[in-house]
Amino acid sequence: MNILRSFRLRKGEHTIETLTRRTKLGFGIGDLGGNLFFTIMGFYLLFYFTDIIHLSPALAGTALMIGKIWDAVTDPITGYVSDHTHTRLGRRRPYMIVGSIISFICMALIFTPVQLSSQTKLFVYVTFVYCLLNTAYTLVNIPYAALLPELTENYHERTILTGYRMGFAVIGTFVGAALVMPLVQTFGGIPRGWSMMGLFMGAVMFFSTMATVLAIREPDHTKAEPSEGFLSTFWEVLKDKIFLSALLPWAFFITGTSMVQGSLLYYFTYIYGNAGLFQLALVALLSFSLICIPIWVKIAHKIGKRKCYMIGMGIMSVGVLLFSLLGRYLGPIFGVVIMGLAGIGLSTHYVMPHAILPDIVEYDAIEHNKGRREGVFSSLWTFSSKIGQAFALALNGWVLALFGYHSDRITQSATNGIVLLCGPFPLIWYIAGILILRFYPIDQAYYEALLAKRGQR
Repeated sequence: MNILRSFRLRKGEHTIETLTRRTKLGFGIGDLGGNLFFTIMGFYLLFYFTDIIHLSPALAGTALMIGKIWDAVTDPITGYVSDHTHTRLGRRRPYMIVGSIISFICMALIFTPVQLSSQTKLFVYVTFVYCLLNTAYTLVNIPYAALLPELTENYHERTILTGYRMGFAVIGTFVGAALVMPLVQTFGGIPRGWSMMGLFMGAVMFFSTMATVLAIREPDHTKAEPSEGFLSTFWEVLKDKIFLSALLPWAFFITGTSMVQGSLLYYFTYIYGNAGLFQLALVALLSFSLICIPIWVKIAHKIGKRKCYMIGMGIMSVGVLLFSLLGRYLGPIFGVVIMGLAGIGLSTHYVMPHAILPDIVEYDAIEHNKGRREGVFSSLWTFSSKIGQAFALALNGWVLALFGYHSDRITQSATNGIVLLCGPFPLIWYIAGILILRFYPIDQAYYEALLAKRGQR
């Protein structure tokens, strides 16, 4: 009996595996908390550091960079260890349980404003708490991402499963983007409001992870599989050109998107003079992203995941460029509308990379015959994204400092820096990612040929 309660039908020479709705929903809801965390960190944390606890922009950007680099370093370790873990609960879920508990605590700590005697002490404190929080997120996210290739090997079913996951991811993004400031105001503003907001969001992250832990069952991995050393395993994977043709675009797209995320609130606050309108722009951006997820899933069935991803990020590129360069002249309504249209393209960023990764895992298992290394690939995938985030967040803080940003007095130079961070700088990363993604080769025909090759052995 399949422990995932899926059923299989024969179609020609290939197997079609259909997962139950319980499995799809149970797996999908796990990314609600993950994307809630990603959104709050991306949209609000730099602003919180500079404008709420008054850490200098350069130190704030550096703290975020250190935290993300530490986060990235722990990813491969967690992936490798989880690949070699055998417990009654499986390989992945024990780490998810521990990480969700720590995340709950640290979310409250990071958003509780503290008063310390110097900028240096404040910098050390927030950097330490942020590193601890990111460690907890790694313990949840790496094992969670490694679950997807284990649930099904069907090419299209993986896209559908990713659609469920990303549907919940967009909901988590909605919660993280739209409820932060209302919660802060509901609980009394500074400082109690921020602390209670962190506590509430930490609870959401905890319960969404536990829902996944309770809803799914991991496949049996009691059979011993080939095992190599830690460094040699990762070095071999990183030399694979097919993996790199997907990994680099993913990292570049994350870098550009993180720069936009970290600068939007500054744009609406200091260029439009309306921080409240930022919430409306996010609703427009994320609404179109959510609506378009099932549409892109169907389009991918026709033209492939790679082409969908390239088209989507092309739309996103045009959107952020128009927003940053014309938004200040055409007004806030134009800005909100353009953000909504950009969401059509951003939707592919939620679905396609996570549907591509399981295909690469399958390719590796068949071509290299080294056993299944979901944790290794998932950890390198998130490692590259977090390095991209680290660089983007640091660059945002450094550019603000370079252009003379101070929260108590905003100059024309500072607004010019904000404009660059919202469009032209991210565009560079988007274009580089699209150009490299053109060389990614795994489409449906390629994938089916891989499965046929495995069947012949």
